[in-house]
Amino acid sequence: MSLRCLYLDLDGTLLGRGASLVHDAEGDPSFDGMRAIQACVRAGVEIVLMSGRRRAQVAEDARLFGQSAYIFEAGACVVLGAGTFSPPTDNPAVAATASVPGGGEEHWLTGELQPGELTIAQQIERSGAPALLLERYEGLLEYHEPWHRDREVSHLFRGLVDSVEVDALLAEHGHGRLRLVDNGVVHRRSAALESLPHVRGYHLVPAGVSKAAAVAFHMRAHGYAREETLAVGDSREDLACAEHVGRFWLVANAVERDPSMREAIGAFPNVQVAEAAHGAGVHEAVVSALMDRTK
Repeated sequence: MSLRCLYLDLDGTLLGRGASLVHDAEGDPSFDGMRAIQACVRAGVEIVLMSGRRRAQVAEDARLFGQSAYIFEAGACVVLGAGTFSPPTDNPAVAATASVPGGGEEHWLTGELQPGELTIAQQIERSGAPALLLERYEGLLEYHEPWHRDREVSHLFRGLVDSVEVDALLAEHGHGRLRLVDNGVVHRRSAALESLPHVRGYHLVPAGVSKAAAVAFHMRAHGYAREETLAVGDSREDLACAEHVGRFWLVANAVERDPSMREAIGAFPNVQVAEAAHGAGVHEAVVSALMDRTK
């Protein structure tokens, strides 16, 4: 069956050093990520960016790629119809929607926590959960400066903790409606985290929020069959999307930085690891999928 939609992570996947689209992990010029986008556009394949980034950042990238849908803050919200790409659908979204300034509809996948007088991020802060984590994991967890500011949903941290252990702690202290999402390796840290072997990014979000749930929602909204979809990422949160899409690819740097990812891959029969990293790995996945559709 033909490829109709690509779900694509940004940081650590499409983007190279300094979050650049035109550089690889070492900072050398690389245009493979752009070639992957070009190949999808030429083939009429929708590109849905799925990122832990804030709305404004993901919306602008989607606009630059000529796309109408995007997923921001680790799956907290899916925006549909915000740009020029308008795939046909016989299965409209059923969730409550709101108009987005500049076009499009918001579909909040945050359960009982909904934006209102207070943002969801403000509601989470008032619950005391972020303060609990910063106190309990002092020296292991800190806010991900400066990208933790002006977020609508998630509290963004960096450090090195066991997310399963953190979720148990949250439940123990009455915060069971929240969870900590591991969104992969990051490179910025303060002196307080200097001794850690590596640093990961984490999102504190409502428990039902995930990129996988957002991908499944978008597929239902546009009537995409599983076999018509491809996802590419670099983190365990991205990997969970394999449950819903036809094919899932991890870029090579995902397993280079975290060899334990190979064990996690075993839970899914439709996962492949690219030989190349970052944008080149995305290009490898896209070309493979498009070649399959021509056979």
